[in-house]
Amino acid sequence: MYRNIEDFINDWEVESDGTFKIFSATTDSSRKEKFHPEVRTLDRLAWHLIQTITEMGNKAGLFTEDELEHANAPLTTAELAETYQKYSNLLAKAVRSKWTDSSLQDKTEMYGEQWEKGKTLRVLIAHQTHHRGQMTVIMRLSGLRVPGIYGPSKEEWAEFGMLAPE
Repeated sequence: MYRNIEDFINDWEVESDGTFKIFSATTDSSRKEKFHPEVRTLDRLAWHLIQTITEMGNKAGLFTEDELEHANAPLTTAELAETYQKYSNLLAKAVRSKWTDSSLQDKTEMYGEQWEKGKTLRVLIAHQTHHRGQMTVIMRLSGLRVPGIYGPSKEEWAEFGMLAPE
């Protein structure tokens, strides 16, 4: 749980940069590939991440409405990445302007439970990280280059002239 706005903002910026890298590494054709009936496509996962920003932001009182609730995913990868960046930035701006460190302990209703605002911020990051990890597996199956997020990816190790750890 976050107890400090700036700690969240710092983490959100790092995590958002990583998510933007993943979105930018997908292609228009790979977004629609379906590998298994029980596995979401890259397109669906990416759009779910973006829609969750406005959904949770609205439920938590950061946004006055859920602008993306009934919207369709953008048609191109570039538009998808741009939309993500827009709403990621809007979320950070809303947290800074509407909440304070002390208000992070206040509770809001979230999915039938009472969550402290600081927990909502932690869940937003964990949710994004979880689905971003799913996306990297699908990217590997699609033959896409996976960018490193918390360290070098297999391709980046090779660029350094080193073998990737097993």
